[in-house]
Amino acid sequence: MEMDRAVLVANAPVTYGAFERTIGMPGVPTAEDVLSAVAEAGYEGIDLGPVGFLGRAEQLRGALVTHGLGLAGGYVELPFTDPASLRDAWHELDAVLDQFDAAVSLRASHPPRPTLAHAPTPERSAHPGQAGRNRSLDLDAAARSALVAGVAEALDRCRARGYEATFHPEVGTSVESPEEIEALLDATEIGICLDTGHYLAAGGDPVAAATRWAGRINQVHVKDARLDRMAELTRRDEPADAVWSRGVFCPLGEGDLDVQGVLDALRAAGYRGWIVVEQDSLPGDAATFATAARAQREHRRILERSGF
Repeated sequence: MEMDRAVLVANAPVTYGAFERTIGMPGVPTAEDVLSAVAEAGYEGIDLGPVGFLGRAEQLRGALVTHGLGLAGGYVELPFTDPASLRDAWHELDAVLDQFDAAVSLRASHPPRPTLAHAPTPERSAHPGQAGRNRSLDLDAAARSALVAGVAEALDRCRARGYEATFHPEVGTSVESPEEIEALLDATEIGICLDTGHYLAAGGDPVAAATRWAGRINQVHVKDARLDRMAELTRRDEPADAVWSRGVFCPLGEGDLDVQGVLDALRAAGYRGWIVVEQDSLPGDAATFATAARAQREHRRILERSGF
């Protein structure tokens, strides 16, 4: 049955250790394990994860129907500042949209969002969290122009397929800091995915952003982050992989995110759409998965207590 609600709450495979960086690693859970855990925790949807992880086309649709889940979005990294590489990468966006076509009718009032991010570059991956402080990381004029043009083209491509894209800033990429996000919003029509964990780790205030960008936020990833761990890896000038290996992202309430403040700000702003609860995690053993599943059940209760 279609749910006529302003906000639906989803979970994501990345929470259980299944994402683009980990596929093929030992301990990555099966799609069935993830889908069952998400449904049993009371979520109404799930993010796509790596293309094919949850199945493709009718197999994907069947899995979602079986578990009573809608599709909230699908993450795709594209080399926006490199026009030649971007031309060769459009098939990656098309692959995500092809999967959307199979599942879009499951929650027709809340279609999935193509969730665009800048593909990591060696320069930015080597220095996560340092945008705005290390001026050598700033994009030059040609790269900034390419970024704006590439994001605009991606938005057009998504709209031509019937989907409204959102842009996902991420630590260790070329759109990381609050200033870089502001510049992208000023130069394009793209909506923004407020990922509270990445934004917090990059030096932003997610509560303030939920208010300031209220008219542009069209997807939300609720995620907590430990700023002491982020500060330590920044001090050591460690690469982006350390964000995950050092456990910067943590269960809600165990980090520095004002969870209730963000939820209150979204409600006050009249946010409509998906809230995807995430905790970027590395895979492990069965006990690791069980711990993640327990945390996600508690996360769902946290949002329920806040009226979502």
